[in-house]
Amino acid sequence: MADRAGLMARIEEMAKAIRDEAGDSSSFLVITHFDADGLGAGAIICKALVRLAAPFHVKIAQGLDEEVVGEASRSSYDVVIFNEIGSGYLDLIGGADFGGKRLMIIDHHQTAGDPPVGGIHVNPHDHGFDGSKEISGSGVAFLLSKSIDESNRDLAPLAVVGALGDMQDGGPRRSLTSLNEEIAQFAASIGGLEIREDLILYGRETRPIHRALAQTTSPFLPGLTGEEDRCLDLLASAGIKVKEDDKWRVPADLDEGEKQRLLSNIIGHLSSKGMSGELALELVGKVYSLPMERRWTPLRDGREYASLLNACGRMERPGLGISVCMGDRGSALEEANRTLAEYRRNLAHTLGEIYSNPNRVRVLREVVVILGDGLVDEGMTGAVSSMLSSSKAFDSKKVVVVSTKTKRGEFKISARLLGQSKELGINLGSILKRLSIKYSGQGGGHDVAAGAQVRMDLAEEFLKSLDDEVCEAAGTGAS
Repeated sequence: MADRAGLMARIEEMAKAIRDEAGDSSSFLVITHFDADGLGAGAIICKALVRLAAPFHVKIAQGLDEEVVGEASRSSYDVVIFNEIGSGYLDLIGGADFGGKRLMIIDHHQTAGDPPVGGIHVNPHDHGFDGSKEISGSGVAFLLSKSIDESNRDLAPLAVVGALGDMQDGGPRRSLTSLNEEIAQFAASIGGLEIREDLILYGRETRPIHRALAQTTSPFLPGLTGEEDRCLDLLASAGIKVKEDDKWRVPADLDEGEKQRLLSNIIGHLSSKGMSGELALELVGKVYSLPMERRWTPLRDGREYASLLNACGRMERPGLGISVCMGDRGSALEEANRTLAEYRRNLAHTLGEIYSNPNRVRVLREVVVILGDGLVDEGMTGAVSSMLSSSKAFDSKKVVVVSTKTKRGEFKISARLLGQSKELGINLGSILKRLSIKYSGQGGGHDVAAGAQVRMDLAEEFLKSLDDEVCEAAGTGAS
């Protein structure tokens, strides 16, 4: 049973500790994750520290290992905050000698191990909340920042961006739920967010309508997704102008009548292909807009904002994402937009190579493995696996895994549950945590999305064990 009071009491304990340390002129090291949720969470904590006039340094990590933890333990900072990363590595953190440093861990991933003696650990899982669905890392960071000082209430929209980046909009009509929804409603109440039902098309604030429709993959629309010319034809048949005074119109420019005609024509298109028109209704859902941001920019729409942050992290430019989150609308935003464009090109190329090359796809009993070595950079495995999991291309199986070789020569995977398998109680985070320990590696994450790294020579055995565990968890039997 969820214990909201217990979670908030734990958050207040950490907030008081941060206020006390800042009052004593302590310096802070903030270690945060490199994905959209991690960058949002990192910026929220850093913004709170700025307002406390506390000296800090932020380090952005793809994951925690002995090297990252060791560097933190040897640093000169008085306080080390593991933010949106750390709960799955409590034993690793606790096993390091931090001397007299104050340790704080705030995360929403599944917990493994015991918190370090004398440290403060905040995690919604410990209070009955599912950190993969009910609150993001940015959400927990926001609750902490608001507890530190009420002036941080304006950071609520950024917490919503983090939740969307973590794909936690799994409620009815692509909505946020539970604590995420509470934060969203709070953000709306202070004028920082607008929430409404609308068409959810990729790039709704920035992409020409035909291109936004063609690049929408959730849901995947056969005959339209990836087909810009056919999307132009469909828009013409619906009587929708794609330009206004030589300027491309974006989905956010459509009026209600045009949206209805577009949806009706998509339904007709799907029916003509013998498919249920109900698939098109998945395009209608909750849209979270940031009214303080300029129109026709990626920051105006919460999901696009999250995509920009994700691009910065995956393209090894996470500092740009932090800068944008903290308010830089000049050079950092310009460079982040260029990074987003490059990221989209890379992702499209990568997915095209996977779909066109069957040698990249290895099918086990319940796991599909994408062999990404030489194609998928280690920072992109999560993004690629998320895209594949939403494409419905492999929904006959339970799990899709994207693998690659890291720069240090390790075997890395990112795994996602597919389709209806999310209802079977398979917990990828627990499975990969357990197997990574068995194979002397590191891993963990959420129940529906997780990752791991092991030695390259153990890759085959590791994948076979993963397939066995998924089969067993799904009730389809193991060999």
